[in-house]
Amino acid sequence: MNGRLHRVPALRKILQAWPWGLLLLSLAGVRLSKGAFFADAYALLSRPFWPGTAQAEWLRSAQRLSDQARVSQLEQDNRRLRGLLALDRSPGAAVSAPVISRDPGGWWQQLELGKGSLEGIAAGDPVLAPGGLIGRVASVTPSTARVALLTNASSRLGVWVGRTQRHGLLVGAGTPRPKLQFLEKDTGVRPGDVVTTSPASTLVPPNLTVGVVQAVDEQAVPAPDALVQLSAPVDAVDWVRVLTRGAR
Repeated sequence: MNGRLHRVPALRKILQAWPWGLLLLSLAGVRLSKGAFFADAYALLSRPFWPGTAQAEWLRSAQRLSDQARVSQLEQDNRRLRGLLALDRSPGAAVSAPVISRDPGGWWQQLELGKGSLEGIAAGDPVLAPGGLIGRVASVTPSTARVALLTNASSRLGVWVGRTQRHGLLVGAGTPRPKLQFLEKDTGVRPGDVVTTSPASTLVPPNLTVGVVQAVDEQAVPAPDALVQLSAPVDAVDWVRVLTRGAR
């Protein structure tokens, strides 16, 4: 009987201590698992509040848009570099020169190049960019050159429309698109016709690409005229090729 009485307090102490032991074991388990149980429990409890398929689709769409923009930029850089490479490999003793400045309020008027007479560049030399002729050198210093673009109000250039076999005069209008003036009234020129330098030109080499006819005014007096979109992107060009006298 006395043995039983001694075992009852001991049993009572064990029953009172087991919650603490369980707590210690739980803490030890959390420490050993680094909180993985709580993370799983939180994930399970928060699952109803997770983003649905609509949010996931938005994320995928945003990623696709980002990828498309990146690919587009890479393609533009690739085309630009290919154009510069072709520019450098063009035949003749031409001089490749960087564009160092332009008038931000009238980029269609003139460019400043980072090379000049020390490189053999002289006034009157034709200037090409990837795509075609953009102008002629107006003045030079030993290390720079100023280019009057075909869009400059002072520019005059004899050109040729190959499809209709018509000569014309490309006149700068001080706007992004020069005007093509004809001598004959019946020109047959229409939008999309390619304009090149005249085969009879003495100022620049013949058959250089200039641009494409954008619009034709048949009612102009004394003869029809047209607006020409230059084939070279004058507003974005950063390197050009100057055809020095040794290259012509």
